[in-house]
Amino acid sequence: MKAKAFVLMWLRRFQTMVRYRLLVLTSVPIFLTLLTLIAITFYWTITYTWQNALMNVRADLAVAHHSMVLLKKEQRMELQAFANSYDFQRRLRFNEVTLLDWVRQQNKHYQLDFVVLHPVSKLNLFSSQEQALLLSGKEQTFFQVLDSAALYDLNPNLPAKAQLPLLKEGTIEQKGLISRSLVPIFNQQGDLKWILDGGILLNNSTSLVDRIRDLVYAEGTLPSGSLGTVTLFMGDVRISTNVPLDSANLIGRAVGTRVSEDVKQHVLQQGQTFVDRAFVYDSWYVSAYEPLHANDGKVVGMLYTGYLQWPLIYRHLTNIIEMSVSILLVLIFTSVIVYRGSRDLFLPIEKIYQVAKAVQMGLKRRVGKLDLSEGHELQILGKQFDSMLDQLEQRNGLIKLTAIELEDKVEQRTQSLHQKTEELERHIQLLHQARSKLVATEKLAALGELTAGIAHEINNPTAVILGNIELIQLELGDNTADVQEELAAIHLQIDRIRNITRSLLQYSRQGGVQDEVTWHHLNLIVEESLTLVRSGTKKMDVQFEVNLEAKCSVEVNRHQLLQVLVNLQMNGIHAMDDKGLLKIATNDWLDDQGEVLGAMVIITDHGCGISAQNMQRIFDPFFTTRRSGTGLGLSVSQSIVANVGGEITVDSVEGQGSTFTVYLKHKKESPSELDLHVTA
Repeated sequence: MKAKAFVLMWLRRFQTMVRYRLLVLTSVPIFLTLLTLIAITFYWTITYTWQNALMNVRADLAVAHHSMVLLKKEQRMELQAFANSYDFQRRLRFNEVTLLDWVRQQNKHYQLDFVVLHPVSKLNLFSSQEQALLLSGKEQTFFQVLDSAALYDLNPNLPAKAQLPLLKEGTIEQKGLISRSLVPIFNQQGDLKWILDGGILLNNSTSLVDRIRDLVYAEGTLPSGSLGTVTLFMGDVRISTNVPLDSANLIGRAVGTRVSEDVKQHVLQQGQTFVDRAFVYDSWYVSAYEPLHANDGKVVGMLYTGYLQWPLIYRHLTNIIEMSVSILLVLIFTSVIVYRGSRDLFLPIEKIYQVAKAVQMGLKRRVGKLDLSEGHELQILGKQFDSMLDQLEQRNGLIKLTAIELEDKVEQRTQSLHQKTEELERHIQLLHQARSKLVATEKLAALGELTAGIAHEINNPTAVILGNIELIQLELGDNTADVQEELAAIHLQIDRIRNITRSLLQYSRQGGVQDEVTWHHLNLIVEESLTLVRSGTKKMDVQFEVNLEAKCSVEVNRHQLLQVLVNLQMNGIHAMDDKGLLKIATNDWLDDQGEVLGAMVIITDHGCGISAQNMQRIFDPFFTTRRSGTGLGLSVSQSIVANVGGEITVDSVEGQGSTFTVYLKHKKESPSELDLHVTA
């Protein structure tokens, strides 16, 4: 009962006393700020820690992948050294009868699990792809899954070494995953005579995974108590690993166990790299998996790196708890200081409050002298409060006299306000009508620009078709056998018309152009545009200077980029009055640090140039200086290039010529970034 009375007393104090209410008002924001700081710190710490952990395990997987690449390289070099050895070459030339048996005995000298020499008559033992590489004299190293019979043919000891008891299943895996190298050996006449076949068995290769683990997870690189692991999979079965059977006590190896279903689907079935937390046999690990491919590209296994997740979480939770406790202690300490320092400050305020309460009850009370210095703000406030009470008594009478006049004025003002409100409603209605008309006008303008753009972009390929038809009729008549090139150009232009029409019709739908955007080599599209432009300018005195040096591929819509390039080249030709030198060049687009951003096309004409006053308007819709132009070519081209994250720039000297540069990015930007470009 006493506890309840205590709580009610403090609740009443907080509700009625200024001292405690002000204390709450000053303390609560600090408390909420600190709690928010704790929450934000917790969120960002966990997020950063997890992202950093994923980045680290991805880097660990890259190191393990590089180790496997070096393993295959060392294996191939061992086999090459064996093929180039004196003993092998001497027997190859003078004693081929004993060569096969002697080769099988040499695997132990070259750290290989098997070395076999096949005559060329057994070339059909290998796949068509492997046969083609061998006949062309190319060495190859690849992963391969073999059954026990195939393993026995390579080395009678391999089937026993490859056997894996499958835990929890009661069966034994007989197949083996090998890293295999093939080295072709030719005779003096240049004909394939022998195939040197060697490699290692990856089943139960504990020394290999331990070596990779020691390389990836050096001492001191993991949190205290964590465990770094490396695993080789054949399919979904762990064939070589240092993942323990008991992660708590670090006992045994989880050889013969299977990977989780989500990893199996992501890596083995979809062929993608998996980087995330995963359940590895008996515990959660920060894990990274990548597929191992056979010579034909089929996924035959996986390479895994990872480390225990709990020590990482424990370390960061400990840090967060320590920080939270420190902040709470600071909060309690500051609250005590605020309370003790404000107690004496709130007493004068409470006296002023009591006087105000007494005056409200009809009593004549004044604050008077407070136990404060003369210059104190609360002392000055008390004097002003007493003066205000005196003035309030004097003005009460005046207030009563002016009350009636005030009511009359309020009524007049209310009537005027009603009139103003009605007028404002009418203006708002007119504003809504004007806004609706503006939206409709904008829609009509956009539709008009798109329709005019369709008509304009169809003119160029139509002109090429008509030009080739006239050339056929004028020079060769009905002998179509001699005009195959022109007929091919006609078909190409018809296809282009269809693509342009389809793209522009899709452009009118919600979401913009829907044509496929893929990676293309820029030089090929530029060469195709030159073919089209040359076909349409055969009667003109135009020379082309072409310098294609771009090496970076770009992510674009091929048909739309072709449309842009043809439009810019035809604009350059028209600017030169259909005669002169047109320069077309490509190069890689580099940033200030020399990093490749994409590729660029530079189109330079020696025409009339562009005046300074027109430079700011050339990309505006419907702006043109030609009588026959629509003014939409550059506007549509700029929209197409901006839609894939690129840009068009122009440099021009009036009377000397112009240079248009199209910058195209290697990777198309995200939709939000494209919206910013288009808006700009």
